[in-house]
Amino acid sequence: MSASAALVEHLLAHSVKRGEFTLKSGKRSDWFLDSKQTACDPDGVVLMADAALAVIPEIATAIGGITVGADPVAYGIAAVAATRGRRLRSFTIRKEAKDHGITGRVAGALHAGDHVVITEDTTSRGTTIAEAVEVVRAFGAIPVLVLTLVDRGGTAAGFAAAAGVPFIALATAPDLGFGFDGGAE
Repeated sequence: MSASAALVEHLLAHSVKRGEFTLKSGKRSDWFLDSKQTACDPDGVVLMADAALAVIPEIATAIGGITVGADPVAYGIAAVAATRGRRLRSFTIRKEAKDHGITGRVAGALHAGDHVVITEDTTSRGTTIAEAVEVVRAFGAIPVLVLTLVDRGGTAAGFAAAAGVPFIALATAPDLGFGFDGGAE
């Protein structure tokens, strides 16, 4: 079984919840995705990293995105990559800049000039990705890929394209047996 297929199976077994849910947008849904149940599970981390490392360009030197969604994805992929001889520094983009200690929105091992993979656990609309691309560019690094564990909404690729950055979802709502929900959160 491929890493991607095994990742989808893990997501279905651990992250997809069925029932009646009201999403952040107020929209009703008969399914909910808690992708952190995969991104934070040891077996899920390895599956996620295997699928990600197959598509992350060799030029990439760092991985991260906006907290909290990006954190387990970036840190897990970077840690597994290190065990396989591939160095990817990881970082977090804070939701608000700190004004003490190390100031600004970026925390972690991002360096100016890095070639960056912007990541997130679940992408619904793509606005978080667009914000992360802006922050990384303002920091002086170069986004080379937007990578999401799951694309639920089907609109994030458009935000990445508008920012001039390739987009890859390791899994999509249709992969999980659902239609795209048009960017509802």
